[in-house]
Amino acid sequence: MMLDHGDLAFVGSGIMAEAMIRGILKQELLSPERIIAAGPRSERGRELQKRYGVRWTTQNTEAVEHAEVVVLSVKPQVMPKVLPELRGHIKPDALVLSIAAGVPIRTLRAGLSHDAVVRSMPNTPAQVGAGMTVWTMSELTTEEQQTQAQSVLAALGEEILVEDEIYLDMATALSGTGPAYVFLFMEALIDAGVHLGFSRRISEKLVMQTVLGSALFAMESRAHPAELRNMVTSPGGTSAEALYQLDKGGLRTVLSRGVWAAYQRSRALGGGEERVDRNAESLSLG
Repeated sequence: MMLDHGDLAFVGSGIMAEAMIRGILKQELLSPERIIAAGPRSERGRELQKRYGVRWTTQNTEAVEHAEVVVLSVKPQVMPKVLPELRGHIKPDALVLSIAAGVPIRTLRAGLSHDAVVRSMPNTPAQVGAGMTVWTMSELTTEEQQTQAQSVLAALGEEILVEDEIYLDMATALSGTGPAYVFLFMEALIDAGVHLGFSRRISEKLVMQTVLGSALFAMESRAHPAELRNMVTSPGGTSAEALYQLDKGGLRTVLSRGVWAAYQRSRALGGGEERVDRNAESLSLG
């Protein structure tokens, strides 16, 4: 069992909370009656209960009062309201695990007056158990609580523990927002296929399988992406011509700027600088 006693409580019962519930139950880490989800809409609570057998409530304080692990799965903009509401209602020895983008550990600890806090950044593929989550924890989180957090996050897919919280904002920009970049790329390729003359159905099939197969091949080969790209790029061939046009159009530069903009926004959500000078002294990641 992941938890020795108490409940696993979700404050916020949206898409990511449901993905975590689904993964936890699939891996049989907890029985449904040990899980409670809180949210403002009773119809959503009844939907989760019918689908997974979990308990539900519209009162956040009711959800957390007996919880051993509390998952904060609300939007970052809602945190200023939720944290004071929960303050004093979470058990002193409970673990708080946040999946809210951009909200730093210091804000969570101060708002809840609670020390054992884990901050994480999952992404959308967690909904199918193929997510990527980067996480870190406060210094007063115990080894047992670290194991609990790891168990919960592993139910979403892959997870990586980092020592410095600065990596969370970076992960938000890269892997957290990353699926949006991939979906846009896929959309553009599908539209290009339709422009060539394929039906949209066939174009979607070609693109989705190509993206999936390329990712799996890259993971299994363990080769650098540049090496894999060279494998399919013959001199004077179709791939070479296509890649020349993509580079000429600034694909790498535009993508890099998008990731940097997402990083800036993550910092702003967490109360950091609204704008970060791109030419400022480089961050030390050693």
